[in-house]
Amino acid sequence: MQSRSCTLRDPSQARTGRLEPRRHRGPLFGLLLALQVVHLTACAAFQRGGTDHWDQLDPSGLELRSASVLVVDQKGRRLYAKNTRQVKPIASLTKLMTAMVVLDAGVSLETPISIIEQDRDRLRNSRSRLRIGKAMLSRSQMLTIMLMSSDNRAAHALARTTFLLGTPAFIQAMNRKARALGMRDTAFADSSGLDARNRSTAEDLLKMMRAAAKYPFIRGATSRGELVVYPFAEDTPLQYRNTNPLVRNPEWDVELSKTGYINESGRCLVMRTRIAGRRLDLVLLDSVGRLTPIGDSNRIRRWLVSGQQTTAR
Repeated sequence: MQSRSCTLRDPSQARTGRLEPRRHRGPLFGLLLALQVVHLTACAAFQRGGTDHWDQLDPSGLELRSASVLVVDQKGRRLYAKNTRQVKPIASLTKLMTAMVVLDAGVSLETPISIIEQDRDRLRNSRSRLRIGKAMLSRSQMLTIMLMSSDNRAAHALARTTFLLGTPAFIQAMNRKARALGMRDTAFADSSGLDARNRSTAEDLLKMMRAAAKYPFIRGATSRGELVVYPFAEDTPLQYRNTNPLVRNPEWDVELSKTGYINESGRCLVMRTRIAGRRLDLVLLDSVGRLTPIGDSNRIRRWLVSGQQTTAR
């Protein structure tokens, strides 16, 4: 960040830059002096890192409905934390780890992948528009719709085709990656998150989200609003939309996000965004209502923008 000059000058020197003899100074001088004092104060705040009221935010008035919450700013400061070490099922938040393992494997993203019977969800019978025996997309497109629209058959197909030893080897790689990231309270049993044995904490998911944010592909796919693909021989288009509606909201600047839901996990959301020009990481777990993570995100945003500061005691 470039430094800015904040030297206070006598208003009478504003034009010439030279010291001039003192003369009678009228009301205009007082106004100019007041403006320069305001400028100097703003500059001092800027040099300290901006007019940042986040240091003194009062979380007591922030009523969030998610059971576990973690809000961390770009400096690593925890602005809000609730039940951050409770281990919970994480549903499709799992897919961020799935994407990282695929990308780490170095396999070609242009390779076509077909959806086969093995990719059918027999645990929860979830639906997918990628028809068995008919749909084929590149690995890149499978990754994108898995991340953006949370397609479970795409997640299963990616796990099945990334390593020669198939899905079991993929799940092992997911758990190795979790350990390497220091996610001590995390375990993965499948690549989609449909298995409730995929469990983690808000603390661990913050680590996973920060790791995922280092992958340009993941940032691009999870912050994309819509995508049209042609997985069928008859060229029938399928339009996919991001499961996080905030990526299409002009008031939000979302850099990365992933939603998740199964009955055991409740509604979940992890998101990296910018608020008031500052990067912010949010983890929201175990929400009851369908739109509760979105509502909590909006409440957090209003709280940060309005600057509800702690009162002096």
